Amino acid sequence: MKRAQMAHAPEPAAPAPAPAPAPASAASVPSPGVPSRRGRSAADLSYIAVFAGLVAALSLLPGIPLAAGVPITLQTLAVILTGMILGPGRGAAAVGLYLVAGLAGLPVFSGFRSGLGVLAGPSAGYLLSFPLAALVAGLLVRFLLRRIRRARFALLFAAGLGTSFLVVHPLGIAGMMLNANLSFPAALGADMLFWPGDVVKNLAAAAVALSVFAAFPKLAPGVKPGRKPAHR
Repeated sequence: MKRAQMAHAPEPAAPAPAPAPAPASAASVPSPGVPSRRGRSAADLSYIAVFAGLVAALSLLPGIPLAAGVPITLQTLAVILTGMILGPGRGAAAVGLYLVAGLAGLPVFSGFRSGLGVLAGPSAGYLLSFPLAALVAGLLVRFLLRRIRRARFALLFAAGLGTSFLVVHPLGIAGMMLNANLSFPAALGADMLFWPGDVVKNLAAAAVALSVFAAFPKLAPGVKPGRKPAHR
């Protein structure tokens, strides 16, 4: 009897196969062109390098010398434009790269100057203000254009001109007072010679930035994919 029961006993079940590993989610796979958490994307680095070269190219164009020793150049146009188009982070990085390259010895400053010696000159305050100016211009443009959809040219111009008078001119005056031994009234008078040109350069920067945003809508702040920005 016991032998019969043992003969008809069910066989032990086979062990269940191990579960297959779950596929990686789409969020964990970096998409091309999207910067990872560890650093910038290749596209970001390309933008930074290109605009650093743009700042250098416009800086090397012949300037108009002034008595205070600081010539009128297109540097501020390139700096403000870089901040407008690239935004605060990439804009400051591009202008910072230009500044570091010049201080390291590449002749990319106005008049083909370079090296740490420029920090002892009257234009040191203007040069050191450039990365901060690109940062502030980018912040102002993104703040304004994400909240106001009309009069974008006027907003861009106001952001650029506001950056010039909030950042570039105060630091430039401080540099002339420190390195050229000018009094505040004398440094302010020398700085005022740049004001008419700054108005023209910021008008040009606003027009160029608006054209770039029209050609490349993804660069425009506050514009969703597939939607073109307004240009009124």
